[in-house]
Amino acid sequence: MPPLSRLSVLLTLAWAASPALSQTLTLEDALNKALRGDPTYLASEKTLEAGREARPQGVAGILPTISGSATRYQRDYTGGTYAGTTLTPKTFAVSLSQPIFNLSLLRKAQQGTQKVASAEATFTKARQDTFIRVAAAYFDVLSAQDDLSSAQAEKKAIAEQLEQAKRSFEVGTATITDQQEAQARFDLILANEIKAQNTLDVNRHALSLIVRETVSGPLKSIQKSIPIPRPEPLDPLAWVDQARSSNPSVRKAEADLETARLQVGAQFAGHLPSLNLVANRTVARDASTTAAAADYEYNYVGVELSIPIFAGGLVTSQVREAAALRSKAELDLEAARLSAEQEARSAYLNVLAGLAQVSAYEAAEKSSQLALDSNKLGYEVGVRINIDILNSQQQLFTAKRNLSKARYDVLLASLKLKAAVGALSLADVQAVSQLMAKASD
Repeated sequence: MPPLSRLSVLLTLAWAASPALSQTLTLEDALNKALRGDPTYLASEKTLEAGREARPQGVAGILPTISGSATRYQRDYTGGTYAGTTLTPKTFAVSLSQPIFNLSLLRKAQQGTQKVASAEATFTKARQDTFIRVAAAYFDVLSAQDDLSSAQAEKKAIAEQLEQAKRSFEVGTATITDQQEAQARFDLILANEIKAQNTLDVNRHALSLIVRETVSGPLKSIQKSIPIPRPEPLDPLAWVDQARSSNPSVRKAEADLETARLQVGAQFAGHLPSLNLVANRTVARDASTTAAAADYEYNYVGVELSIPIFAGGLVTSQVREAAALRSKAELDLEAARLSAEQEARSAYLNVLAGLAQVSAYEAAEKSSQLALDSNKLGYEVGVRINIDILNSQQQLFTAKRNLSKARYDVLLASLKLKAAVGALSLADVQAVSQLMAKASD
């Protein structure tokens, strides 16, 4: 058996021996599996879970604080009036403190809400990124799968042309040049087939890591023209405007800016007085072997006023620091808006260009097929030579590969456009999956 054939068999057996995922894996199936098992996505869920605790933690500062204490110790008198006396005092106390006016704590409570909004925006972006990662990995497998099928079909066509050239040379109707040209093309396509098989194996493994299961069987690729919808609305400025306000990175930057503004107020509150309602109840019990023992109880309720006078310039420095961070947050927000604008505009243009490319490559595939048929007919009647057929075959299969990639690229671009405006959802991926299923029959 030739080395290349043995390699092909070994690769096939290796994939067959691995635990395989269903060959009917759809894009929707892949995404659902990733949402259940992808560690990157699951980590973002835990990050959101932790981030949501910022709200109750911030509110806790303006709620009552109740604490209790209990002490017990032994006191031995070794001299003086009570020499030789041992006391074991026990004290129990309950204290309550309720802020009445504390601007710093109020601002921190408001910051908690903004921090939760920031965490939720971060999670939204992570979720959308997962959608895009799964779709990109899935389309990479399909594209590599189509490239391999195209290479194998081209190899078969070249092999037939090579055999025909050999027969023609043997009977003297063609020169050795025709046979050598066909052999050169055949050797080249063998190398391309090996490369395509390796790319497919790598891409399958990448998808397997995301869905957490081995993907070994062929996926259903697009076999016919697919009605990819155009962006709605068909106005780039509408998408840009939506991206500048709804992109998850923009929403996060807006929440971070509001948090920074509140932080300035919280630090400035260090110059202001604070007022707390305080209450306490204490019970003391002394156990003694003498009459020196005493029991007592006392309660108090009042207000506590704290007025800052001087802290070595710390508060003033903290206010300046917070103001600088607020300015940074404002610039971060503008940078996020510009990035979102570029992301939306690029995705919009990529969708339009992709749709145009798909139409062009569909036309190129049809015309290349006609050119190949014409060259074959011309070869039979003697007006075309072997190299003309080889060139036509190469042109046809190149058009097929380009068409396949263009279809997947435009579908991915349409998902990226939705993500750029913060509108990408599971329903969008399901719609693409269903569209592909109809075109794969």
